[in-house]
Amino acid sequence: MATHAQVSVTAVSKVIRNAYGVSPAMKDRVKAAIEELGYRPQAVARGMRGRTFTIGLVLPHIRNPFFADILDGLTEYLENTDYQAFMIQGGATRKVELRAVDALMDRQVDGIIMVAPLASKARLEEVAKEKPTVVLARHERSSYYDSVFDDDEAGAELVVNHLVELGHRRIAHITHQDDSQARPADLLHNIRSATYERVMREHGLGDEIAIATSFYHEQGGYEGARELLSRPTPPTAIFAGADQAALGALAAVHEAGLSVPGDVSVAGYDNIHLAALPNIALTSVDQDGAEMGRAAGKLLLERIEGRMTPVRFSVTPSLVVRGSTAAPGSSGD
Repeated sequence: MATHAQVSVTAVSKVIRNAYGVSPAMKDRVKAAIEELGYRPQAVARGMRGRTFTIGLVLPHIRNPFFADILDGLTEYLENTDYQAFMIQGGATRKVELRAVDALMDRQVDGIIMVAPLASKARLEEVAKEKPTVVLARHERSSYYDSVFDDDEAGAELVVNHLVELGHRRIAHITHQDDSQARPADLLHNIRSATYERVMREHGLGDEIAIATSFYHEQGGYEGARELLSRPTPPTAIFAGADQAALGALAAVHEAGLSVPGDVSVAGYDNIHLAALPNIALTSVDQDGAEMGRAAGKLLLERIEGRMTPVRFSVTPSLVVRGSTAAPGSSGD
């Protein structure tokens, strides 16, 4: 390798480790030699000498299409760097999530991105003290890790105000529950639910508040909507806190022999790709998962390079109105 690049072995080592003291010209010569020879330094060996140029991405699961948007943004950002991302599933319990993070630590990744982790803030800070860390979808402040999150309060306001402006009064909400040890006020589903209640009261609709506590997946949305529709005064509009839950709500509405949006309007949150399909046409809040992924990648690499000051990056959501919401029909109120 050194002979091919016509540089010293020490220079090659510095380039591979991305160490200081290497001129741009020398770096280009070594990288050209690496490409010509097809050389791939072993990650573990690189880790013993310095960096592995790998980062870990911990997702709760891989069923949510919104997580794919985050991964797309992260991958796009990393394209022009030397880094590769390894994805691992954190699971539905803190125990499984802990094992996933430990596995990344054992593989000597240079940094970790955690999406909607269940661990306590104290545990996240323990991780961040060992590895540069960025946390997505949690609103707490920390001196040890960076945060990337959506303005969930603004997003929920957009949905509820939209439904009220259409003329709906009986607006219901489907929220989420999980095994998280975070402070409740820092969890996105609690923020969306609390905002729904606040905006309803601001419009004088406090008596119409109806919340089904379920899960942010299709089955959870289906069960939540069935519960709401079975009440003595069923809603004319349902705001599901995630698109996956909204898809389940659509199924429940149709199963009940009702039409969308003629009898019941349905709105979601995340603006996943499925929401735009003509046969679904789901009104949804777009929080730009790809931008979140790009921001997380940028912040993590800055952390790896030595930045210690914490950064909080907030995405401003927008409402994408489609055919699943409309003014209440004559049979709705």
